[in-house]
Amino acid sequence: MSDVREVIIIGSGPAGYTAAIYAARANLKPLLFQGMQPGGQLTITTDVENYPGYPKGVLGPEMMEQFKEQAERFGTEIQFEEIIEVDTSTRPFVLKSDFNEYRAKAVIIATGASAKLLGLEAEKKLMGHGVSACATCDGAFFPEKDVLVVGGGDSAMEEANYLTRFANTVTIVHRREEFRASKIMVERCQNNPKIKWALNRAVKDIHAGEDGKVATVTLLDTQTEATETVETDGVFVAIGHKPNSDLFKGKLEMDETGYLKVQPGSTYTSVPGIFACGDVADHVYRQAVTAAGTGCMAAIDAERWLENQAHA
Repeated sequence: MSDVREVIIIGSGPAGYTAAIYAARANLKPLLFQGMQPGGQLTITTDVENYPGYPKGVLGPEMMEQFKEQAERFGTEIQFEEIIEVDTSTRPFVLKSDFNEYRAKAVIIATGASAKLLGLEAEKKLMGHGVSACATCDGAFFPEKDVLVVGGGDSAMEEANYLTRFANTVTIVHRREEFRASKIMVERCQNNPKIKWALNRAVKDIHAGEDGKVATVTLLDTQTEATETVETDGVFVAIGHKPNSDLFKGKLEMDETGYLKVQPGSTYTSVPGIFACGDVADHVYRQAVTAAGTGCMAAIDAERWLENQAHA
């Protein structure tokens, strides 16, 4: 492809779409790559209740569709492709997908983060057969069933509460007694009669029944190291996220867990002309509204940087 784009945006969550809206309105004619999960993590979220402007809440997928429509309205070109390689050493930057090669003067990275898993062999084998990392995707498959949710953060509490719409009981398994989750989310779970607790416990293994689906789990007592076998119909893993930054290893500065480093108060990465926004660069807040905010920042940073290059 001979065209050199002003800006290419990698990722299509709140950060990517907001960057696209601002870049398009600045007449930068952005090209946005949706990647393998168009809409990002919000597409596997049910009710979004804390985003300003939605007093009655909104479904995550519906919200992302509205973001997409707004980005397209101002002229964003959207491709359903995944960028698999970025050459940060050339000018313009060269980006490759499975099908094409693209060039851009500036790049905005909005690749987000992905759910972490427990790392058990059985977890991989039983994914989709009783093991899940997404309650909103799979909760409806567990009507009147007994399930476990593993984790102690807001996402675990949210998943547990959501699953009570379907399941008979939901047991939260957490390796400590203290929670990273906000007080209101913990209280909401404590007040839900369908939710039980297995604190100071960790999932050591997951076992299938004769039908090939989850039947029991082995829980480890984190204080005494004793084990017990517990019957369950499903295991929902909600233990945090990993930034989707592997594409930039050795090319951009990142912290020890893989979050892209940006200059304080900006979205500038370690390579001039490449900007990072949203959850791939945010290990503190990780909210839709902060992702959108940094998406706006990235577009403005890119616009000003391009303007300075033109006058250099």
